[in-house]
Amino acid sequence: MKPGKWAFPLLLSGALFAAEPVSLDTGTGVLYGTLELPTVKAPYPVVLIIAGSGPTDRDGNSSLIPNQNNSLKMVAEALAARGIASLRYDKRAIGESKAAAARESDLRFEMYVNDAAKWGEYLRKDSRFGALVIAGHSEGSLIGMLAAQKLQANGYISIAGPGEGGGEIILKQLRPQLPADSMKLVEAAVKSLEDGHTVDPIPPGMEGLLRASVQPYLISWFRYDPAREIAKLKMPILILQGTTDIQIKVADANLLHDANPAAKLVVIEGMNHVLKLVPAVQKEQLASYGDPSLAVAPKLIDAMVDLAHQAGTR
Repeated sequence: MKPGKWAFPLLLSGALFAAEPVSLDTGTGVLYGTLELPTVKAPYPVVLIIAGSGPTDRDGNSSLIPNQNNSLKMVAEALAARGIASLRYDKRAIGESKAAAARESDLRFEMYVNDAAKWGEYLRKDSRFGALVIAGHSEGSLIGMLAAQKLQANGYISIAGPGEGGGEIILKQLRPQLPADSMKLVEAAVKSLEDGHTVDPIPPGMEGLLRASVQPYLISWFRYDPAREIAKLKMPILILQGTTDIQIKVADANLLHDANPAAKLVVIEGMNHVLKLVPAVQKEQLASYGDPSLAVAPKLIDAMVDLAHQAGTR
């Protein structure tokens, strides 16, 4: 749990900041991340950035997509240029943390939450940091909500976070693709998993999605409703959502805000799921997921900076 021995000075908009490699021994595997440090006098707020689902690394890049968008890396660097530190990390089985993978049948959603909480504890032991803010992108939004509760964080940020549970997310994705009879079987299977019961037999055609080895993880994920969890948070909250996001909609952000009206909701016109300003045109959307030349939306950074300073006065 010691900081890296070196740092790399970089120049962004005339402000010098440093990227410092760090690692965390969780007891069940070592996770690796990057601290982005501003040059202003410490202490300063620190934001723990949690990446989204699938093979998405600390920088916001997926191994399934050619090229890189570097969205979360850009967020971290922009925050550092504004005097706010951050830590972003590769989750288990991803990037440099690949060796910390659990067997699929042993994986639980709570493992990601506990990892995030341990990173938060790590940051709180460092005298350079003041207020601790948890920021989760996409699936990381729910992980962040739960970690913020465990840590009693000073602030929480949801970035393009779903407003509904995992079961409903899957059903919404499948309904346009399946005939009614098949959909009824899938709905029954998802309901069983939501109730904490494994499914056998698996609905035809769903062997990949609902395979026996992944069902324990799905059960652990499905038990959490983002709207219910965000309602439990008492710290300053920011909900960020773009209007051209093809994965998460403004309606999701509204669900989260309705559940906790004390939160600040910021809808950013033209921002997509990888936090870039991209028109709602399929070709341009898909290209943006692998385009590092596009900057992240400036209003996103402005809102995150404001929340970090608000959390520091709490």
